[in-house]
Amino acid sequence: MDEKSADPLAEFRKVNVDGTLNLARQAAAAGVKRFIFISSIKVNGEGTGRGKPYKADDVPAPVDPYGISKLEAEQGLLALAAESGMEVVILRPVLVYGPGVKANFRSVMSWLSKGIPLPLGSIRNKRSLVALDNLVDLIVTCIDHTAAANQVFLVSDGEDLSTTELLRRMGAALGKPARLLPVPEAWLDGAACLLGKGAIAQRLCGSLQVDIEKTRRLLGWTPPVTVDDALRKTARHFQEHR
Repeated sequence: MDEKSADPLAEFRKVNVDGTLNLARQAAAAGVKRFIFISSIKVNGEGTGRGKPYKADDVPAPVDPYGISKLEAEQGLLALAAESGMEVVILRPVLVYGPGVKANFRSVMSWLSKGIPLPLGSIRNKRSLVALDNLVDLIVTCIDHTAAANQVFLVSDGEDLSTTELLRRMGAALGKPARLLPVPEAWLDGAACLLGKGAIAQRLCGSLQVDIEKTRRLLGWTPPVTVDDALRKTARHFQEHR
């Protein structure tokens, strides 16, 4: 959201495409049987209508350079799989949180722990998140599950939350009840646009949901960690290391 490169797509391609495919080619040459690639939900797009989640087999629609580069890496890996016989598994996680989480998630925990009032008490969006422990569990499942070969899977905690609900449950995990002011979403959107922070407003007020039915069905996988347990673990680490 604060891109400074003159050509962001070229910079993302160096790592997400060239670096990934270089490693994958070496893996195939070394006889590696399966390559698991952590992609991004940004391959699907930037947001969904509420109650209209992305599905693993939807036509990709990346918007920003990061998402485009991740899609290009996926396409290159699947082509390599067809040529080499090395199996590829592609995972597209949503926002990942857990002990040591940084960026906006950590900032919000800091604000909540200080009791700072936030104008986020009336947001009715729905967003999918994934706890780090759940993502790792799925990666482990995909290492040798026969049904995972050459498939794309979406991953989340299986419970979608509004921003308001997430903040309340995050506050409970911190032992600091969230002080949320019921400011209308339209006011937040307008203020953010005036300040040139439309992308932040989209993350706070917009919906981004994923359907993990394919992941459950093909792999027999269920997220082992609940949202509240994951939030408590995240909050405990934050309080011990701030």
